[in-house]
Amino acid sequence: MAVLMHHTARDAADEAMRMADLDPREALPLTGPAVVLARRDRDPAALAVAERAWGHALLHCGEMGDAVRHLRRSMAAGRAAESAVLVAEARMKLAYALAQQGRPAAALREVDLALPDLTGASAARALAQRAIVLNQSGRVDEALADFRTALAALRRAGDLLGVQRMLINRAFLQSDRYAFTAAKADLLEAEQLARELGRELTVGIIAENLGRVETFRGDVPAALGHLERAERIISAHGAQLGWVHRHRAELLLSAGVAGEARESAERAVATYRRERRLLNVPEARLLLAQAAFLGGGWETTVTHARQASREFTRQGRDEWAAVARLAVLRAESAAGRVPRVPLDAVERMAGTLTEAGWPAAAVEARLIAAQVLLRRRKDAAARDHLRRASSVRQHGPATLRARGWYAEAVLRQSEQDARGARRAARNGLRILDDHAAALGATDLWVHSAAHRRELTELGLRSALREGRPAAVLEWAERGRASRLLNRPVRPAEDPVLADLLAQLRVVVADIDRGEVLPAHRRITLERRIRDHSRRHPAAAAGPPPAPASAGGLGAALGDRALVEFLQLDGELHALTLAGGRLRLHPLGPAAPIADLVDRVRFALHRLARLDRRGPSLAHLLTASAQRLDAALLEPLRETEGRPLVIAPTGALHGVPWPVLPSCAGRAVSVTPSAALWLCAVRTPARTGPVVVAAGPGLSGAEEEARAVAAIHGCPPLLAEAATVDAVLAALGTAGTVHLAAHGKLSTDNPLFSRLRLHDGPVMVHDVDRLARVPHTLVLASCDSGRSVVHTGDELLGLSATFIAHGTAQLVASVIPIPDAETVPLMVSLHRRLAAGETAAAALAAAQLELRDGDPGSQAAAAGFTCLGS
Repeated sequence: MAVLMHHTARDAADEAMRMADLDPREALPLTGPAVVLARRDRDPAALAVAERAWGHALLHCGEMGDAVRHLRRSMAAGRAAESAVLVAEARMKLAYALAQQGRPAAALREVDLALPDLTGASAARALAQRAIVLNQSGRVDEALADFRTALAALRRAGDLLGVQRMLINRAFLQSDRYAFTAAKADLLEAEQLARELGRELTVGIIAENLGRVETFRGDVPAALGHLERAERIISAHGAQLGWVHRHRAELLLSAGVAGEARESAERAVATYRRERRLLNVPEARLLLAQAAFLGGGWETTVTHARQASREFTRQGRDEWAAVARLAVLRAESAAGRVPRVPLDAVERMAGTLTEAGWPAAAVEARLIAAQVLLRRRKDAAARDHLRRASSVRQHGPATLRARGWYAEAVLRQSEQDARGARRAARNGLRILDDHAAALGATDLWVHSAAHRRELTELGLRSALREGRPAAVLEWAERGRASRLLNRPVRPAEDPVLADLLAQLRVVVADIDRGEVLPAHRRITLERRIRDHSRRHPAAAAGPPPAPASAGGLGAALGDRALVEFLQLDGELHALTLAGGRLRLHPLGPAAPIADLVDRVRFALHRLARLDRRGPSLAHLLTASAQRLDAALLEPLRETEGRPLVIAPTGALHGVPWPVLPSCAGRAVSVTPSAALWLCAVRTPARTGPVVVAAGPGLSGAEEEARAVAAIHGCPPLLAEAATVDAVLAALGTAGTVHLAAHGKLSTDNPLFSRLRLHDGPVMVHDVDRLARVPHTLVLASCDSGRSVVHTGDELLGLSATFIAHGTAQLVASVIPIPDAETVPLMVSLHRRLAAGETAAAALAAAQLELRDGDPGSQAAAAGFTCLGS
């Protein structure tokens, strides 16, 4: 109806075109009537404009097939009007649609046919369209030249809209070349122009591109903020979100968050396919391959990368196809297979990617080429590739510079310069750790450790080859739990986060009470909390502690023995430090030991349940524990009779150590790393009152809380008194805290692991906001001592977060336990704590005291471990 108010068909067509530029979805209701009016008035020129407006609106709403159909009709109408300019204008829109459909060669033909019939600003816009297609085809230098020429012409013509569009597209190319300052300058100028022109949707698209630039620069919090703003604006206008999903996947990959990156890439693939933007489908599929690689899924990487390679090849995009083939080679190499491709093809790939201006991909290609050459003993040629790859170590984003240092380390290693190799690896790790220190969110820091893996493994492999225990200790420590040692300081006051956590608490409390609520309410709140936390950069932190040395550890250990386990290339090793002497022990393949850990945990969990007891389970537990003990501790004769400090790795983080025969009655402290243990023992104990609390829904919790509180002479927090605020206040002021509550480890999102209290849960996010934590903490709840283990033995969970904040002694269970079974253990434990014993010694004595008691109490007691010092 709005169109019929115009005086002429051309007025209606022009208005539809104007609206299609401003708000494509709002323009769609105008385009059909404009076409009808032009046909009624038999005005072919108006029809050409109206059909072009219709096609343009459909383009930006993701309807590629229909867009092409209307744009071809616009060309036909332009011919009927005998207007070469109208035909050329339609060709330009058609070129964009064809490029999005994955037909860049056809798109370039349309541009070249249009250019002779266009002049002034229109010709400049056509040249810009040509530059976009050239860039998508990997012809970067040609694209930059066209952008420069076109932008100068548009500025001379005073075409602000054309300048704004051009700046956005050129910024995309600049960011690909790591010219971040230039890219950001283009985008900020484009945003200013878009606001002046009243183009709100374009502001959202610019925010999306700013997110991409900040991703490449390595500023994750800033990138997240831009992408959230982009999604909000673009969604409000009903435009396509494929690019937002894609850029979020790139961002999450840069931070090492493989699982969420995969989900975003999957959404990008689905959105592009739905919108028929087939040009972009293989690009998003390549992100799926990269996410699988980051997560260690080599076969999945190969599957996605090969499919992407085939799609790029069909599109005639040789440079992109080379990147996809490179992903295949990296996965095959990581899986231990010799890449199935001729060497000259790998070398050509490296040259192609270098010429295309893609330094990160070129570095990976040269690393693969060097690997193949070294296997064939062609050392000189391999070193040439490594020198070229290492040249990026001084400039560019943190992850690229770190890869350059990795290439330098491999180069030094090939020259038999072990010290130089390890020095280069240290430099690469320093860059990555500086980058991670700017990440305010705990989970981003943990996931970023994925980028450290190859550097730490190279250093550890070099140290093991030399057989020097001191060097092995250094690299074992560099490769584990860096987040817990170097955790950035964050401000506790965050009213937005506090409000979101309060909302989530209400939802979780309702679910715990049995109310049926839509799942999306909890999921949405968790996502908002996660995204809010990630958008905040870290506050300034002090320097990280010095690496733990054998001398410093030996002095602090006294009569204790340190056992640090490490795993490399599928083999398990142990370092021991006892009586001032550091020793290295090979323990054999890691897989059978991980299987024994699973057996022990299974049997212990079942035995702790009243309805699952029997001689077969008891035999399974005894036999598996003996075999695990024989594999892990019996070979370490120098540690016999000494209290133990154990730093596990991988599956060993889940071992209930007290169940092993050699640990019975023995003080055992479990720590994520030797350096963290050393920090804990050197930190003066925090003083304060003893606080005891019991959560709801546990039959034995109040009895346990009363008994423990009586030992310390303090009133327990029971029933309505055991609120989240009361317990958080206690955690921030007490010296010792005992919590008997339902616990849940959230394996898919460990920062939402929780303890259930009267008015809702205390979550890891709450602990992360505490200014201080108790010196000694006892968590009498299921799985509260277990953490989710990520690459580099980075831990996420309740116990890991308390340790990171400074709790020195934490007693918790690494298995699910019945609440009633813990009362005898907790009473015995606290009597000893009150008498001044350390938590490790008190727990060992309490567990030994129960060995001849009820089988359920024995099993429940054996699941508890002392974490920390």
